[in-house]
Amino acid sequence: QVQLVQSGGGLVQAGESLRLSCEASGSTFGVTAMGWFRQAPGKQRELVAIQSNNGETTVEESAKGRFAISRDIAKNTVYLQMNGLKVGDNAVYYCYIQRSTSHGRKASWGQGTQVTVDS
Repeated sequence: QVQLVQSGGGLVQAGESLRLSCEASGSTFGVTAMGWFRQAPGKQRELVAIQSNNGETTVEESAKGRFAISRDIAKNTVYLQMNGLKVGDNAVYYCYIQRSTSHGRKASWGQGTQVTVDS
């Protein structure tokens, strides 16, 4: 079992910044990627940014140039620096970890943290 503990998030004004953190513990062997998803009310969960162990990074189009993902692989921690926040970024943000196991690819999720951007 993998446990993901998120921190950060909260209420900010449009244009301000927030930093999310997520630390994985427990069965963290075989980690291949860590990242962030978000889910706004009435919408499906969507990818925000993800980074593989080889550094390959994918960032959602609307977040490019504003959000940056980084990882401390040794600490099994992933960060999401969010700058220039917009009302459209309002959502619950979920940490995500992908592992390769003998039973195949496994995904685990954090508890979610609310990001609210006020205009």
